[in-house]
Amino acid sequence: MKRTYQPKKLKTLRKFGFMERSSSHGGRNVLKRRRLKGRVNLTISDIFRKIGKKPRNKVR
Repeated sequence: MKRTYQPKKLKTLRKFGFMERSSSHGGRNVLKRRRLKGRVNLTISDIFRKIGKKPRNKVR
């Protein structure tokens, strides 16, 4: 049987990335709280930026 979690980097970025967070009031509050806490990575897109790689979907 196939496992339920099949991770996709691009889908994750679109759902939890910086642009998505900053587009809504609640998301901006999330960013504000993470800045106040002193997080180095505010969103998942910061991690990809630091690695210097663009997320790629696998081609089968």
